Amino acid sequence: MKLYELAQSPSARRVSIFLAEKGIEVPRVNVDIRGGENLSVEFKAKSLNGRIPLLELDDGSYLCESVAICRYLEETHPSVNSLFGNTPLERAKVEMWLRIIELQGLTAGFQAFRNLSGVYKDRETCVEAWGEESRIRVIDFLPTLDQQLSKSAFVAGDEFSIADISAYVFISFIKNLDIEVTDSLPHLKAWFITVAQRPAIVSLTPKK
Repeated sequence: MKLYELAQSPSARRVSIFLAEKGIEVPRVNVDIRGGENLSVEFKAKSLNGRIPLLELDDGSYLCESVAICRYLEETHPSVNSLFGNTPLERAKVEMWLRIIELQGLTAGFQAFRNLSGVYKDRETCVEAWGEESRIRVIDFLPTLDQQLSKSAFVAGDEFSIADISAYVFISFIKNLDIEVTDSLPHLKAWFITVAQRPAIVSLTPKK
């Protein structure tokens, strides 16, 4: 296998953390998405959505979309505690929270960043007003996570899952929007500190 990525991008971080949690090592290929390398004919021939991360399989086929990649890795490298849940109810709760985090958190955060920063204004129309609205939606979503984490150790229940990986990537990303998790969100703040200390995440944190 081979993983095409931009290490600091949220979607690539999600797969990297998943790989680290599973103890899987794969060769990496850096893709310059700021420079538009992902828009090349060569890259689009591999990636259906023209984005990273992209996983090249041993048979020469490719998988894009970070959660699809993680599902494949889970199925091909099963472990005692699945990061997608171990029972029908656990799997349903993980899927539920994964969707909530993606739709109400990550998507809003990405829209806010792209429209406010204009980082990809050379290839898309940026609407500042939509960026501001998306930023507000991110802020409004944080209490939902805080409330859930007041009830359980992790986002989808008592076991760490891909929902936590996604939420961790989301919370790490919103600093780019000048949003902080303050003491007004005590459960979310404590959870973030705990998750940041997991060996898999520490192993991926650049040394200062």
